[in-house]
Amino acid sequence: MATFTKAKLSGSAADGRGIKITTTATAGNVIHTAVAGTSAGVFDEIWVWATNTSTSAVKITIEYGGVADADDLIEVTIPAESGLQQILPGLILQNGLIVRCFAASANVVVLHGFVNSIA
Repeated sequence: MATFTKAKLSGSAADGRGIKITTTATAGNVIHTAVAGTSAGVFDEIWVWATNTSTSAVKITIEYGGVADADDLIEVTIPAESGLQQILPGLILQNGLIVRCFAASANVVVLHGFVNSIA
């Protein structure tokens, strides 16, 4: 039977606070580095929400496991002065792949979240 361990995003500070998006182009800020290896049933389940403190909507790009392939990009527009908007709803990843993010405007989007490490 699988076990779940809840943990902070590896890209967040030691205390688990939000990750401010400071980059405006690829490669984005590191959000999380997935568990190493490709064993069956061993994954990180990644949950992320975004908030935008700007008075304008801001488009963000999540680079999910890669930065060069358009299939790895998830684009979301975060409304102005919004509360938390879910952007990653428990998607799974492994093999040490990295989730990154960049935004159309620097320093106004903050990401919060956690991972369930499944083994």
